[in-house]
Amino acid sequence: MDKKVSRKLKRVVIKVGSSLLADHLMKPHATSLKSLVNQICDLRDKGIDVVLVSSGAIALGLGELNERTRPTDTPSLQAAAAVGQALLMRLYGDLFKKRGHIAAQILLTWDDFNTQLRHRNACNTLNVLLGRGVVPVINENDTISTEEIKFGDNDKLSALVAAMIHADLLIMLSDVDGLYKKEGGRLTEKFNEVREINDEIRSVAGGARDKNLSKGGMITKVSAAEIAADAAVPCIIANGQTKGVIRRIVLDKEPLGTYFFEKNKKSKS
Repeated sequence: MDKKVSRKLKRVVIKVGSSLLADHLMKPHATSLKSLVNQICDLRDKGIDVVLVSSGAIALGLGELNERTRPTDTPSLQAAAAVGQALLMRLYGDLFKKRGHIAAQILLTWDDFNTQLRHRNACNTLNVLLGRGVVPVINENDTISTEEIKFGDNDKLSALVAAMIHADLLIMLSDVDGLYKKEGGRLTEKFNEVREINDEIRSVAGGARDKNLSKGGMITKVSAAEIAADAAVPCIIANGQTKGVIRRIVLDKEPLGTYFFEKNKKSKS
C-alpha cells in the first residue's frame, strides 16, 4: 500500500525540473507553469510555507536565443542561464501576483552551504521571507557557478534547502510516477515507499531522458532523497504532470509517487 503523508505539514520544499517548465522547443510550458503556481498558492492560502526550487533557466534561455541544442561549453550554458533566469522569474512573478502572492528570487551556490556565515545568512533570509508569506524561488546561480551544470538538475540543491530550513517534506516533481524496478532494461513495478536507500535502490535509478532539457535524472533524485533523509526530512518523488499532484499530496494526503522515509532524528549525532 502506498505511503501517504500523515504528519501535519507546515513547511514544504518543492523542486521542479526543466522538462516540466519548457516544451520541446525550449519555450515556456504555460499550462504547467500556471498549474504549478496555482497549487503552490493553494498551499499558501492554507498557511503552509512553500519554497520552490526551480530549474529551467538554461532551457528557457536557449529558447529565447532560438537555439535547439544544449551547448557543451560552460560560457554558453552560463549565458543561456542569464537570459533564461530573467524570463523564468518574470513568468513566476506575474503568475503569483495574479493569485495575490509575492515571489522572491534567491540564487545560491554550493559555497552558501559549505561556509557557516553564508549558510546562516541564506537561512535567515529564507525564514524572513517565509514569515512574510513570500514564496522564495531558488535556483543555482548558473552564471557564476559550474557545479550545478556538471552535477544535475537542482535535485541536490532542493535537498540541501529542505535541510537548511527544517522542512516537513521535500517533493521532487519528475516526468515519471516515481522510482521503478527494472527488468531487462524496462520499467516494471513502482516502489511505493523506500525505507532505506541501499545498493538495490541506487542500482535501479537511471539518468535523464532529454539531455537538452535536463542533466539530472532519477539517480540524482535518489541521491537527493538520501540527503534529505539524513536531515530527517521525508521526500516524495512524483510525476509533475499528474493533475493537481502537489495539492493532492499535501492537502488531500493522497499517496502518490514514491515515499522516502526520513531517518530518526534521535539517531543523528
